[in-house]
Amino acid sequence: MPAKTKSKKKTDEAAEDAVETGAQTNGTSPARKRALVTGASSGIGEEFARQLAGRGYNLVITARRKDRLDALAKELTHSRNIDVEVIEADLGSPEGVAVVAARIERGDIAMLVNNAGFPTSGQFADLPVGRELQEIDVNIRALTQLSHAAIGPMKAKGRGSIINLGSTGSYVPVPYMATYAATKAYILSFSEALHEEAREYGVTVTCLCPGGTTTEFQKVAGFSAERMPRMAFVGPESVVRSALDGARSGSAIVVPGLGNKATANLPRLLPRFAIRKLSGNVFKRLAGEKNE
Repeated sequence: MPAKTKSKKKTDEAAEDAVETGAQTNGTSPARKRALVTGASSGIGEEFARQLAGRGYNLVITARRKDRLDALAKELTHSRNIDVEVIEADLGSPEGVAVVAARIERGDIAMLVNNAGFPTSGQFADLPVGRELQEIDVNIRALTQLSHAAIGPMKAKGRGSIINLGSTGSYVPVPYMATYAATKAYILSFSEALHEEAREYGVTVTCLCPGGTTTEFQKVAGFSAERMPRMAFVGPESVVRSALDGARSGSAIVVPGLGNKATANLPRLLPRFAIRKLSGNVFKRLAGEKNE
């Protein structure tokens, strides 16, 4: 019985989170809050959409793959009885970012989840520089612009939440994923700084720093499937749940899982040369690079 009571309390609290304070629909019932999730067509972004819908939020979901967004919107509209808007946008282009930023600037977004991003792997010297620059555009430029679009209206209201997707790679240099890890280091630093600024006017900024998560990430990164330690990966469900609970409690950083917390603390335990050697050995193998 106590376990059921605790579970019901959490459900009730989550439902209350999704109610817009002081707002009403048709003059009678409270209006639901709206969350915008980028990169919502798969993986962690899709799971954010699902869990936010479960917590009662109306949604705006964005990604490049409109067919997947439409299918998810149809499912959540019927199963959760919420409103879901779909925006097809490529955040690697200024035009795509501008479309999503304009939607955010309408001022009704209570939570922004900057999930969109992608990795590259291999020796930096051998990778196409255009793809590396596009990675920076999506992982850094788009996230920064969308955060700026959201923070103004949230500041004016004195409430709101932004979740930015970092990584355990935010904490350490990652040879053979040099650009990706560097973008994630930016996201962590940016989010922490913005958290400190925004808390003064009632807005929470949280950086989620997961480790290995079972998504399409590994395929996009070009990791060799047979070289990946499956036991080191977790599903996106617990990762997203930790992020939403952390944002609700006002956390600046969420690192889900004991193993990931240990990785995040490596810089406190080992000298930097040892960390980059260790990281390089692991990711050289994952990227399929041959030892010289």
